[in-house]
Amino acid sequence: MVFVKDLEFKLDSLDIHQNTEIKGTIQVSYMGRYDGVVINTQIIDSNEHIIYKSYNGKKISQNVSRLFISRDAMPEHKAEFTAVINFEAEKEHEVKFRVSIIEQHKEIESCIVFAKYSC
Repeated sequence: MVFVKDLEFKLDSLDIHQNTEIKGTIQVSYMGRYDGVVINTQIIDSNEHIIYKSYNGKKISQNVSRLFISRDAMPEHKAEFTAVINFEAEKEHEVKFRVSIIEQHKEIESCIVFAKYSC
């Protein structure tokens, strides 16, 4: 029996630095209907936010700290995004990325990845 995950998420690097581009990839294998995916990010022990810059080559005009990508904007059920963290950290922070498949405002499945942020 082969089990395939409905959602895969990875970052190009788990070591994030100030003003360095963060690149991530999301692959959805979920066979049911879904509206899209949402990426929520939390910088642990901080009130600061990540800033998403683009997804699938499309620039984001306003600074958003939470990103929804519609299924219609995900060719082959895949999304690539870029983001940045700008604040100067006095210590190392853990960054939690949580990606969820969304169907009619309900979460179908999620995946969590942790990275480290420092200047």
